[in-house]
Amino acid sequence: MTKKKAKAPSPEKKARKAAEEKPRSTTREYSFFADVYDVVRQVPRGRVTSYGAIAAYLGTKLSARMVGWAMNAAGTAKPKVPAQRVVNRNGILSGKHHFGTPTRMEALLKKDGVKVKNDTVVGFKERFWDPSKELAL
Repeated sequence: MTKKKAKAPSPEKKARKAAEEKPRSTTREYSFFADVYDVVRQVPRGRVTSYGAIAAYLGTKLSARMVGWAMNAAGTAKPKVPAQRVVNRNGILSGKHHFGTPTRMEALLKKDGVKVKNDTVVGFKERFWDPSKELAL
C-alpha cells in the first residue's frame, strides 16, 4: 500500500488560518496624527504654537515634519482641527498653501484675534502657546 502525499495548503488558506488563530486586540491602535490633533484642538483662540513644540510635547522632538504632515491632512479630521494655529518656529505661516487659498490661513488667524503681517504672526513670542507648559501628559 502506498501512502498519498498530503496536498500542501494554499497561501490563502495559510493566511486565513493564521488570522483566525491570532488573538484580536481590544486596545486602540496608536495614531500619531490623532495625538497631534488632540494637542492642536487645545490651543486657545488668539494663541499659536509650532510644529516643533507639538512634536516635543509628544516625546518625538525630531518629528516636527510629521506634525506638518498631520496638519496637512487635518482638513478631513473630525471633530475639526484649528490647523491655522500651528506655525513654524519663527511664527511664519509656512503651511498657508494647504488652506485652499493663499490668504485663508491668515484670515482664520485674524478671526481668532491673531495679527499677521507679511505672513508672520505679530508678537509671536507673546502669543506662543507651549503645550509642555500648559498640558499634562
